[in-house]
Amino acid sequence: MSFHVRSGPWTPSQIEAWFGETIVPLRLASAGKRGPLVQSLWFSYDDGELWCATQRDSVLAKRVRRDGNVGWEVSRDEPPYRGVRGTGTARIVDEIDQSTEVLRKLVDRYGQSGTQLASWLLGRIESEVVVRIDDLRITSWDYAPRM
Repeated sequence: MSFHVRSGPWTPSQIEAWFGETIVPLRLASAGKRGPLVQSLWFSYDDGELWCATQRDSVLAKRVRRDGNVGWEVSRDEPPYRGVRGTGTARIVDEIDQSTEVLRKLVDRYGQSGTQLASWLLGRIESEVVVRIDDLRITSWDYAPRM
């Protein structure tokens, strides 16, 4: 594990388990000239890093290239309310082999293997890049005991 737990009730092991078992989009906040923007992206977690994919010329990719400081959250929208949020440093990885590997992993993780959506996403792989987020500083919350 290579992340810093700022606060919250969960141990590092519980946080890693949450990343693995929670199949919802990550909400990623990036900084821009006109202010912050929050976008929802499929993600995977591996050894202290969050991995997403986006198009090379997307607003997100442009923002991350200018300023890699991001905020993010992984939580469900139904009770009991719990999850993790934090900050990190995002980088764009523009290598076709890495983009293919990450996008295939995301398609599998989100249950889309063999679907029309998977074909469409993988058909655009030449213009896909990876968003790698490291230097994670994490806060967890769990309101289940109150509910």
